[in-house]
Amino acid sequence: MTMIHCSNPPKKLPRIAIAGLAIESSTFSPAQTLEAAFHAKVGDTILSSYSFLAADSLDRKRAQWFPTLIGRALPGGVVTREAYESLVKQTLELLKKDLPYDGLFFDIHGAMSVVGLDDPEGDMIVRIREVVGNETVISTSMDLHGNVSWRLAQNSDLITCYRMAPHEDAVQSDKRAVDNLLSRIESGKGKPAYKAYIAVPILLPGEKTSTRVDPGKSLYAQVAPAASQPGVTDAAIWIGYAWADEPRNHAVVMVMGDDKANVTKAAEGLAKSFWNVRKEFAFIAPTASLKEALDKAVVRDKHPFMISDMGDNPTAGGAGDVSWTLNEILKRPEFKTEKGPSLIYASLPGPELVEKAIQAGVGGKVDGYAGAAIDSRFSPPVRLTGIVKSIEQGDEHAETEVVVKVGSVNVIVTKKRKPYHREVDFTRLGLDPRKTDIVVVKLGYLVPELYDMRADWIMALTPGGVDQDLERLPFKRIERPMFPFDKDMADPDLSAKLVPLSGAQ
Repeated sequence: MTMIHCSNPPKKLPRIAIAGLAIESSTFSPAQTLEAAFHAKVGDTILSSYSFLAADSLDRKRAQWFPTLIGRALPGGVVTREAYESLVKQTLELLKKDLPYDGLFFDIHGAMSVVGLDDPEGDMIVRIREVVGNETVISTSMDLHGNVSWRLAQNSDLITCYRMAPHEDAVQSDKRAVDNLLSRIESGKGKPAYKAYIAVPILLPGEKTSTRVDPGKSLYAQVAPAASQPGVTDAAIWIGYAWADEPRNHAVVMVMGDDKANVTKAAEGLAKSFWNVRKEFAFIAPTASLKEALDKAVVRDKHPFMISDMGDNPTAGGAGDVSWTLNEILKRPEFKTEKGPSLIYASLPGPELVEKAIQAGVGGKVDGYAGAAIDSRFSPPVRLTGIVKSIEQGDEHAETEVVVKVGSVNVIVTKKRKPYHREVDFTRLGLDPRKTDIVVVKLGYLVPELYDMRADWIMALTPGGVDQDLERLPFKRIERPMFPFDKDMADPDLSAKLVPLSGAQ
């Protein structure tokens, strides 16, 4: 008798789409963000953005992938309506090509502002739902400085955010969002049955809420244990984005899973922990006026002495071209000659001065103006008369960078704004920050490479579109009462609200 061996048919892989737009937008900056700033990727090139979706990776083999459009812009001003509508329209058209989808990875930041439109991420996910339908499981990954509206929470079946600031866990957070999505589909469980949402009336800047130190460190240490309880799929705390004046701008806690009691209890525990430590948050480094910071830096023997020029931090949404700080530095007598303390200033956009520097060449003299083309509220353009020390072409953001030495100050001038995060950002320009007395960067908290390099550090309370003194900003639309604006407000209701599942009325 002949034996017939039946083999199981190959398992059908889930169909997963990818889409998302990411930017932090300050509504207190006069700058506007155009479509080109998003450097949009479409199609399979998107997969190279995620190391866990490399060709030979496990996650790549767990699904059929349909990347549509991903756009990531440097933090900046409000996005024009034309740019937003164009990018969303392209995304929706690409999504229509490969319907249907079992799942969608929605990769966003969460702090985008758009001219004439509240809650753009909520608007975008609703429009995506209209294309993909309510059966598709959507997993949303966010920055912890993003904002979670009720609309975004309802249309996301799974949602997570970073657990570290600085964001050293960005990749693993995105991977968690994807792994949760694949696991729920593969297991047949689909959408978690419960999503607990708690709006926490706190609005604080990232420079006060770093997870490097307490209370942020201890608070965020509670997230992973909350997420690992039976019947809980994931848990998250959003600090929120402090420099946009919209009703959704506040902290949020969300927990989701299939065990109603554990989901609710975990969310309420995290929210209460956050509220209880609200008055303990402080700047992660000493703060001072710029004058006080420079007075300390010029006499300190620890080098490099780092100064964060916080008010115009482009990585938080500042225009990046406020010239006030550099004008103040160049007024000081210590830096008037080459024999003064060495100082690097990073950086200031000045496309006309960049062109003059190119014409003069390395070693040539240049005389021109930089900064204050977009945000001139605090200081006029700064005049730079000095020697061109280096010229570099081809940076993704700056396009062209030049170093102009004025007295003992090396000023980095860019064609377009750029944040300076890594040592190589300086060394490729012929600058050695480790051997420089003072390094001034348009940042808030120092990113890891600069933090590890610093010998000393102070954060200067400078003016700009992301002023760290939130109470100086003209908020009109955030929900009140809100801590710290209403310091003596009554304890809020921090009971969990269950968000309806996507598609539910």
